[in-house]
Amino acid sequence: MPRTYQAPKLTLEGARVALDAAEARALAVGVPMDIAIVDDGGHLFAFIRMDGAKLSSIDIAINKAHCAAIRRQPTGPVMQDGHENLRVSLGLAIGSGARQTPLRGGLPLTVNDQTVGAIGVSNGSEDQDTDVARAGVEALAAACATDKKT
Repeated sequence: MPRTYQAPKLTLEGARVALDAAEARALAVGVPMDIAIVDDGGHLFAFIRMDGAKLSSIDIAINKAHCAAIRRQPTGPVMQDGHENLRVSLGLAIGSGARQTPLRGGLPLTVNDQTVGAIGVSNGSEDQDTDVARAGVEALAAACATDKKT
């Protein structure tokens, strides 16, 4: 008998849920953002550049999403013993050809405790970027929880 396994995966509908929520949060914060959604392999799935968002932040948003997806963890500096380790953070960035980033603002998207993709946000401060990304993560989680109840 053949085995079957159906892992959760990111859909366009799910990406739109995360994008819409992130965009709404960016509007509330008052900072136009570049917002990227990638699949679990770090490949671009959906993207928006809000009016007024910097062109230079496009690649950064995509890179943050890519990094969060392939590492299965939020982007940011490498922490050791409660302190940022700049040497390791920069080493990862250089060693990966800038595909790893010590900048905050990239968060994994999970469904049923499995990473299905990630969201990356850029154009504000790192706190603003993370806040906007978190809105996308929370919206997708809420949408998935609602789907389970029906």
